Amino acid sequence: MKRILLASAALVISALAAPAQMALPENLEKLGRFQVTGVTDFTYVEQGGEYAEAIKKTLQRIKLPPGFKIELYAIVPDARHMAVGPQGIVTFVGTRKSEVWAVTDRNKDRVADEVKNFAPSLPKTIPNGPCFTKDGFLIIAERNRVLLYPAAEFFYESPDVVAIPIVPEGKLIPPEEESYNHTARVCRVGPDGKLYISLGQPYNVFPPEKMDLYNEWGIGGIIRMNIDGTGREVYTYGVRNSVGMDFHPETGELWFTDNQVDGMGDDIPPGELNRQTAPGQHFGFPWYGGGHVRTNEYKDSEPPADVVFPAVEMVAHAADLGMTFYTGNMFPEKYRNAIFSAQHGSWNRTTPVGARVMVTFIDAEGNATSEPFAEGWIDENGEYLGRPVDVAQLRDGSLLVSDDLVGALYRISYVGQ
Repeated sequence: MKRILLASAALVISALAAPAQMALPENLEKLGRFQVTGVTDFTYVEQGGEYAEAIKKTLQRIKLPPGFKIELYAIVPDARHMAVGPQGIVTFVGTRKSEVWAVTDRNKDRVADEVKNFAPSLPKTIPNGPCFTKDGFLIIAERNRVLLYPAAEFFYESPDVVAIPIVPEGKLIPPEEESYNHTARVCRVGPDGKLYISLGQPYNVFPPEKMDLYNEWGIGGIIRMNIDGTGREVYTYGVRNSVGMDFHPETGELWFTDNQVDGMGDDIPPGELNRQTAPGQHFGFPWYGGGHVRTNEYKDSEPPADVVFPAVEMVAHAADLGMTFYTGNMFPEKYRNAIFSAQHGSWNRTTPVGARVMVTFIDAEGNATSEPFAEGWIDENGEYLGRPVDVAQLRDGSLLVSDDLVGALYRISYVGQ
C-alpha cells in the first residue's frame, strides 16, 4: 500500500508542476520582491507504516564497525544530495527529478517528523545539488541554473521563499549542451568564500571537437565563482563526472570523487578520489578513463604532461558519489578529518559492486587509504536493497546517508563498544 501511495504522490507532483512551469518567470520575479505567488499547498511525505518497517528490516543486515549503529531517519523520495542547515533546523535534500525536500526533526529525537517539498511555487529541473554558505544562505544547483535562497532555513515553512538567480536559466552551460546524462550538479562553498560547482560532461567519452567548448565552460570539470555569480572561472579540468566534493578542514584543499568510463571491462578503469592542491590542475579525462587506464578514443593522442592522478583508486564501476569530511565529536578520534563517501553501485558490471559507504583516512603527508565503513545493500543474489548517494553530518556528529533507490535517509551514530 505504501508503494502505491508514493507512486500516487509522484503523479500529483507532476500534475501540479506542469502549469507552474508556465508561470516560472513571474513567480521568480514575485519571490524576489517578497510577494506571494498564490501557491499554498505542500506535498507531505508519510513517515512510518509498512514501508518504513521494510526499510528498517533491510538495515538490520548492514555491517558497521563495532560501536556504530544505523537507523531510518526519514522517508524521502528520490533522495540525493543533502545540505544540513547551519542552525540544525532543517536538512534540504535534492533529487534528480523536480523536487527539493525539507526534512525536519522537530522534537530532536533523531528521527524526522516531517518531510515536505521546498519552495513549491518554483518548478525545478534536476535540483540535485544543495549547499549552504557559512552565513546560512541556501544554494541549489540545477541542471542549467543556480538559485540562492537567502533565508531558506527560517522561511521554508511558507510555500513562498525568496529566490535569487546566481546563474540564470540557460547560463550554467550552453543550452544546446543540456542532457539527461551526467547533469546532477553538486556544489560547495570553499574556504575562500567562493561557490564551487561540478559540471559533468554528457558523454561516456566526449569527441575531440567538443574539447575547446568544454574547456571554456568548465564542462568536464569544476567551476568556481563569487556567491553573487560574478567572477566565474574554471578551477578543475579533466573530470568525467564528479558528483561529490568537499574541502579538507585543515589544509583547505579540494577533494572530489569522479566516475570512470564505462564499457572497458568489469575491473577497469578504477573509480577515483582526487586531491586538488592548486587552481587549474588537470585530472586526466578524456585521455584517461580512470586512474592510469587510457581510453580507446584518445589512445593515439598525447595527454597533458601535468596530469594529476587519483589520491585513491576505488573499485571499478562502484560509482563513487557524495562525500564529506568528518569534523564532529561523536565518532572516535581516528575518524576526525576522515572522508566518508557513498558508492552508489555499478549499473553495467557483471557482478554488482559498491552500494556502501566508504571511509578514507589521510595521513600527515596527504597519503590516503580507503576501506568499507557501512555495507550490505547488495544481497546474496546480487540484488540492490539500497543505493547510497551522499553523506552529510548532523550537528550532533552523527551522519546521514541518502538512498535514491529506496527513497530514504539513514542515520549512523556511535554508541560505544
